Amino acid sequence: MFAGDSITDREKSNNAPLGYGYVNLFYNLMLAKHPETKITVINSGISGNTVIDLIDRWDDDVLSYKPNWISILIGINDLHKFLGGLTTFNPENYYENLRRLLKYTRKVLNNVNFILMTPFYISRNKLEGGFRAKVLGLLPQYIEKVRLLSNEFSATYIDLHDTFKKLVNIREPNVYAPEPVHPNFTGHMVIALKLLEALEI
Repeated sequence: MFAGDSITDREKSNNAPLGYGYVNLFYNLMLAKHPETKITVINSGISGNTVIDLIDRWDDDVLSYKPNWISILIGINDLHKFLGGLTTFNPENYYENLRRLLKYTRKVLNNVNFILMTPFYISRNKLEGGFRAKVLGLLPQYIEKVRLLSNEFSATYIDLHDTFKKLVNIREPNVYAPEPVHPNFTGHMVIALKLLEALEI
């Protein structure tokens, strides 16, 4: 079960229920590399979601399927809203709401496995005063919350921001995304491969 925002959603529809992003790529990589593994993949991403949005729909859209694994990629919209002046989306509230979600999930599904992926921002821009620089300056606080929760809930932890940061030191950011939030095909392939590698380990 993949839960998240537009990065996970990636235009999912009745005709393409897994979307056109990393969820679909991960599923096909599994079929290609591990054909013996019986796996059902569900995309529960919705564009624009924050952690609070996940809480609102969690029972219906995620837990009702009784998944064995739940992957969560959420946070960039929380950060944007906080920078826009909505203080309820600050890093501490992000942490508390995500922790509440994970704690409740473990209560309902005792043996569920979590994959927690960090929010990321595909940009090199550090020039002071710009919005991108502000995002890059604040993002580590949200990433740290995901790391702490991964430790607390024994989750598989994937630092996507660190992954993309290393890549854009080698290639231009536009190789992986047309703008910092939404990856292109190559960027989604990066996420899918990191997922597969983490689960293979």
